Amino acid sequence: MGETPHDLVKHRDIHFAEFHPDPNQAETAAQLLSEIGGIVSLEMRSPTHLRVGYALMEICLEQIENGLTAMGLHIDDRLLYRLMRALYYYTEETERANLGYTQTDSKCTRQIFADHYQRQDHGLRDHRPEHWRKYL
Repeated sequence: MGETPHDLVKHRDIHFAEFHPDPNQAETAAQLLSEIGGIVSLEMRSPTHLRVGYALMEICLEQIENGLTAMGLHIDDRLLYRLMRALYYYTEETERANLGYTQTDSKCTRQIFADHYQRQDHGLRDHRPEHWRKYL
């Protein structure tokens, strides 16, 4: 990534729901986001709290959270967090529009995470023991 003006790098907190089959959603989210373009920094503050830094002109908080939700993680939906997210979404959308950003300038959220998924080494996904795989 090239030089990004400091005011175009945003640092936001993402809080995850406490009750989820994955008790360490912040670490899982950090792994998913580590290779996504536009992500500048990732800091796990607790198993359910992730601090993310990103270049606003490449990706926004709404895209990040939509992608994480699509990957099966649960964003904390308490009123305070919903209000903060709505404010961030609005201000980021406004700031991007004022800087001349258009929707055609970047990939959609699904495409960002699809690209990441395709770059992974998938290997064997059948978790059954070897003797059960040959049984049928």
